[in-house]
Amino acid sequence: MDAFFTFAQMFFENVWLYGASFLLVLTILVFVHEWGHFIVARLCGVRVEVFSIGFGKEVWGYTAKNGTRWKFSLLPLGGYVKMFGDADPASAGHGEAVAYSEEDKKVAFFTQPVWKRASIVAAGPGINFVFAIILLAGLFAFNGKVEVAPVVTAVQIGSPAEEAGFMPHDRVLEINGKKARRFGDITRSVTIALDDEMTFLVDRDGEQETLTVKPERIVIEGRFDQEIGRIGVLGPSSGFLISEIDEINGVAMNEENIAATRQAIDKNLNNQFTVKFKSTTDDNMAFKVAPSREANASIADQESPMFDALILVDGPYRTTVKYGPVEALGEGVSYTWGVTVDTMRAMGQIFSGTRSLTELGGVIRIASFAGDMAQQGLIALIIFTALISINLGLINLFPIPLLDGGHLVMYAVEAVKGKPVSEKTQEYAFRAGMTFLIFLMVFANLNDILQLIL
Repeated sequence: MDAFFTFAQMFFENVWLYGASFLLVLTILVFVHEWGHFIVARLCGVRVEVFSIGFGKEVWGYTAKNGTRWKFSLLPLGGYVKMFGDADPASAGHGEAVAYSEEDKKVAFFTQPVWKRASIVAAGPGINFVFAIILLAGLFAFNGKVEVAPVVTAVQIGSPAEEAGFMPHDRVLEINGKKARRFGDITRSVTIALDDEMTFLVDRDGEQETLTVKPERIVIEGRFDQEIGRIGVLGPSSGFLISEIDEINGVAMNEENIAATRQAIDKNLNNQFTVKFKSTTDDNMAFKVAPSREANASIADQESPMFDALILVDGPYRTTVKYGPVEALGEGVSYTWGVTVDTMRAMGQIFSGTRSLTELGGVIRIASFAGDMAQQGLIALIIFTALISINLGLINLFPIPLLDGGHLVMYAVEAVKGKPVSEKTQEYAFRAGMTFLIFLMVFANLNDILQLIL
């Protein structure tokens, strides 16, 4: 009975943590997105009738002095802004058959010039990008940003990096012709590349070399499996526990005699050597390293060792940088742009068949990640919120009818032709768009469920 109550307690605690985190993030981002539509509509002189967080029956709401009904609805998975003159909340049509007065036409959405309608529609995704930039800029300014230098500290034996000629202490200057500012640039670029060939410009003892490497695909197993690229290098944040070392230069170490392992390391300091680790998942957990004696001064001191770790690199390669307002804003823009480009590339890989469809996730996966980030703390949750905001803005710009991007395509056609797309064409397009989106949502969430239970 005690076991049952313990399980029930853990279950409800997780439901609360993951559910509350997900709803908090989603509500904030939906409000931001719809507020973008709302505020630009108001600036363009359009009357907004409803601002809803969620769909379905109203749970709570009030009517503002300007006539807008602000409300929370029963199903909190999204939201909408309904403007005067729209036949429905998706702006999929308008009520031209209704006899509007001249005053009403001035504030109706469908009577506005195409550039105003396009601006109102584009404002939703646009504000999601702006919101992400502001979140990240504030985080970088007030909390700082951890910067890890793009320096290779260890190269895995038999990995693509070793085959390409990477060596410990190589400093990566460029990746595929783009400047590398931090080790995370290496990780992110390799992860998204899968097995596409890459070029690295590295600095080795003052000499520049160009290395060509083809990452290997691996699957990161977890609650939701993820396929990524890997080349087999470690960065300055990595270190090795001496107690986990199995071999040094091919010589087996006695796990019960840590002192002997420390002495073997001490003999090889200031030189390149290999270390191999005990591993239940990878038989080739062996690395080339070249740690200095200065960084590991206490290795041979058996009386009072300072560390039980092998330090792979000298110097302050990991620092926390706090930016001024302008610099932080620039970092926020750069980070947002990088995430956008990588997301577009990953989506292209999915639709081209290069990346598995199993990586398409729905609300279950988002809720799971939100809960994970909440457990890690406020900073992680803020970063996650920014990432989801970027993705929400990007997805809404896809040229799919019913999404903002689909509306923008129709407005572009209208601007070129000089007249709106016919009502019949719009109706067929929106039906097709709705069918596709329903299929996509069902597939993504079934995919999440199957990965959780299998």
